Amino acid sequence: MSQAMNVYLSFDIEVWCNGWKDLDGQFPASFERYVYGRSQKGDYALPKTLEILERNGLKGVFFVEPLFAARFGIDKLAVIVDLIRAGGHDIQLHLHPEWSDELRPIPFPGAVKKRQHLSFYTLDEQIALIRLGLDLMAQVGVEGIRAFRAGSFASNADTYRALHVCGIDVDSSLNAVCADSGPDLRGQLDFTSPQDFEGVRILPMTVFQDGTGRQRPAQLGACSFAELRGALESAEKLGVEHFVLLSHNFEMLKQGRSEPDAIVVRRFEALCRYLASQRDRFTVSTMAMLPTSAPAQRAVSLPSAGLPATLWRHGEQLARRFLG
Repeated sequence: MSQAMNVYLSFDIEVWCNGWKDLDGQFPASFERYVYGRSQKGDYALPKTLEILERNGLKGVFFVEPLFAARFGIDKLAVIVDLIRAGGHDIQLHLHPEWSDELRPIPFPGAVKKRQHLSFYTLDEQIALIRLGLDLMAQVGVEGIRAFRAGSFASNADTYRALHVCGIDVDSSLNAVCADSGPDLRGQLDFTSPQDFEGVRILPMTVFQDGTGRQRPAQLGACSFAELRGALESAEKLGVEHFVLLSHNFEMLKQGRSEPDAIVVRRFEALCRYLASQRDRFTVSTMAMLPTSAPAQRAVSLPSAGLPATLWRHGEQLARRFLG
């Protein structure tokens, strides 16, 4: 029997304040929505994500964004980490550097204006931000972080040099269909297969061809369950060793509200049930389970999903717009 394919249920955990004006006034309500997602139907942000994983006996990889805590307090970061840690999940580092100019004191002299992407920062600035993120995580008891994902997937070559300096040996920032991801690495690196670069093992976001032939990231909010299942099964047939799925703490909520998005909730529940029922084919993995170096193998072609699965997604999108 061939070895089971490694599947990573990865989650980017972030808190936002609906823009950058009146941050202090906006933060309490934003924290409640992004962390808990409370509604009359239940808490559909982090608590529901963790509940569904636990019900199916699965572990997630949670890339936690800590920079907001340098503005609003380490106790808020501790709340997030404690929720995730209680389920025995994998906790790694995520950074949205656009927080930099909002912190007091500022993390380095150049943090005086809004710069969204990590790739907009110098090597030394990236090192400073990563070290700050690691320090904030250490303050809430998260030690031994080995994996990283840049906010908006916006890494560049200096990001890998910075990660190496900071002792992080795994990255999951490359996304072939995100234009801000690795802009100076296009044509130099393979954006679809594991590889080593600047002393860091890169585990890219999985991209597949949908039923219309378009490339699509394997993201919970952007694909039907049928597409995700089809892409998983296609990847298995192709001999792909690592399949990285993405979600967020707010992805099961309706946009701008704390009400659950029933379609996405059902999608995540179906995905977790499927993975739990196919343990002989798919090993839901953590970053701690990764070997220290990448194999030489490169994917011959992308996984794919069939046209009916993609049409189902279009139908779900229409239903979501109609339901509000």
